[in-house]
Amino acid sequence: MIENLILTQDMMMVLGILGFTVFLFISEVVRVDVAAIIVMVIIGVVSYFFTPLVDINHLFDGFSSNAVMSIIAVMIIGAGLDKTGLMGTLAGHILRVGGRTEKRIIPLVSGTVAIISSFMQNVGAAALFLPVISRISTRTGLPMSRLMMPMGFCAILGGTVTMIGSSPLILLNDLILTSNRSLPAGIEQMATFDLFDVTPVGLALVATGIAYFVFIGRRLLPEGKRKSESGGGGTTMQYLRETYGLSGDLFEVEVPPESPLVGKTVEQVEFSTDHKLLIVAMRGNRKQLVSPARDVEIVPNTVIAFIGAAEEIGEFAVRQRVKIRPDLSTFADILAPAQAGVSDIVIPPSSKLIGKSMADIRMRKSYGISVLALHRGGETKRTKLGDIKFQAGDTLIVHTQWEDLARLQKDRNFVVVTTDFPHEELRPHKVSWALVFFAVALSLVLFTDLRLSVALMVGAVGMVISGVLTIDEAYEAVSWKTVFLLASLIPLGLAVEGTGTARWIAQQTLELLDGMPIWGLQAAIGLLATIFTLVMSNVGATVLLVPLAVNIALGAGADPRIFALTVAICTSNSFLIPTHQVNALIMGPAGYKVTDFMRAGGLMTVLFLVVAIAMLNLVF
Repeated sequence: MIENLILTQDMMMVLGILGFTVFLFISEVVRVDVAAIIVMVIIGVVSYFFTPLVDINHLFDGFSSNAVMSIIAVMIIGAGLDKTGLMGTLAGHILRVGGRTEKRIIPLVSGTVAIISSFMQNVGAAALFLPVISRISTRTGLPMSRLMMPMGFCAILGGTVTMIGSSPLILLNDLILTSNRSLPAGIEQMATFDLFDVTPVGLALVATGIAYFVFIGRRLLPEGKRKSESGGGGTTMQYLRETYGLSGDLFEVEVPPESPLVGKTVEQVEFSTDHKLLIVAMRGNRKQLVSPARDVEIVPNTVIAFIGAAEEIGEFAVRQRVKIRPDLSTFADILAPAQAGVSDIVIPPSSKLIGKSMADIRMRKSYGISVLALHRGGETKRTKLGDIKFQAGDTLIVHTQWEDLARLQKDRNFVVVTTDFPHEELRPHKVSWALVFFAVALSLVLFTDLRLSVALMVGAVGMVISGVLTIDEAYEAVSWKTVFLLASLIPLGLAVEGTGTARWIAQQTLELLDGMPIWGLQAAIGLLATIFTLVMSNVGATVLLVPLAVNIALGAGADPRIFALTVAICTSNSFLIPTHQVNALIMGPAGYKVTDFMRAGGLMTVLFLVVAIAMLNLVF
């Protein structure tokens, strides 16, 4: 049993910092990575000036920890596999095997993304599969809303299949070693987990997720709208109408010298129509511009390409005394389906554009794209777009040239969903090298006792030296937000453990749950981890709860190693609301609402807890 502990001043200090951390995570007054850095600095300052919560000389050791370096390597390996164009090939194989029926495609897509997610970060696997889902939706006519959620949920579930599939599981072994140093004398040291120790549990969870969507979950998914073969080229406005309910087409007009438009800027013209008409190209003074900047002036005899409804463009032509051409002539080449069209672009959770508006960013000048509309939470906005601040999961419906869209695919601030457009293939000739170094890294993890971070870094370095990735692309592949979040929270875990705070909380919890069987305590830990991960990062929840779980297990006479694993597994139980990065990523492209997640994710949350606790007890 745990010794009877008295609340000390150091423990109260740590509890205060814990409460402040939870407040920052839940309120989101600052980004979660910024919150973690703030907490780390506070621990350092308190340890130096007041009481030594941690050894200040090792405050930044988290940045060189095995877990952090492993996550960096996994991200680089995943980016290398993506650069070879494997995802497009994968989509083709899925369609050949699964045909065009939802009942066959869902398990194929979900099972495939789960396997990939077991060897890379789940948000990375989901991001890779956004274009795959878009392509399958285009070719089969199945709404993206019928495919995205099963894919996203199974990407999260796939992270439980191996010990490198999610940040909490990568971090777990380091937390176990930290807890070992604080175990009471006479208590056996906990062993760390090998790569496939959790595989039976993870596979059971993945199978549960797939079966759920095949037999029950499909009935809870929104119907959505069918996507036609128009995603990239072809009849671009048909895609706009069918997917987002926006009417419009492409028109070309001439501006004579007597038109009131002469002397006005692009911004003024679009503002006068409340953005119901959007300028996508201009030619005047022998200059031809696609997606012209807001401050470009209209001169006499300018030719302008507009996107808008025929009725609106007709009224505009009469009012502004301009001539509508019967078809495209000036811009026939640069706006042809082979050169330009409508595309979906998602703002991922890691984007630096979150919190900024289109007016701040100057989308046309910076990226060469004209934003037609913004889709958020089931609602499509087309007016006053310049004032809207971006949120994670926003879907931008844009008109752009394909060469500009291809450049955006390399920009980590966006995820380009539309892939059926003419653009240069990535590096398919490097696919053999990518697979070789992926296999080398996996073999080192499986068949040697080489440190996990070193084994994975062999694969990451191989991607660079073989030319699969450039070193700059490798740097860009790393989500530094995740790295700083994880590394900055490690000192908090050390403080919770080292000051005895975890043991004191465990003591209070055991008194509260007195008489409950061990499996009941384990289920309570799993439920607590589930609740925490819905309101804060899964890394933060793991750091806070693993020491608590270990100490509760010690007090109850249970296996602390399995209680710690219960936390790391159950922090993936994030389906009820779109707070997980994967859910935020898929929300915009599929047009989901929060209620869609609650309806389809509620039962999945319960099933996850039941299967996870049952399998953990069965396997271990």
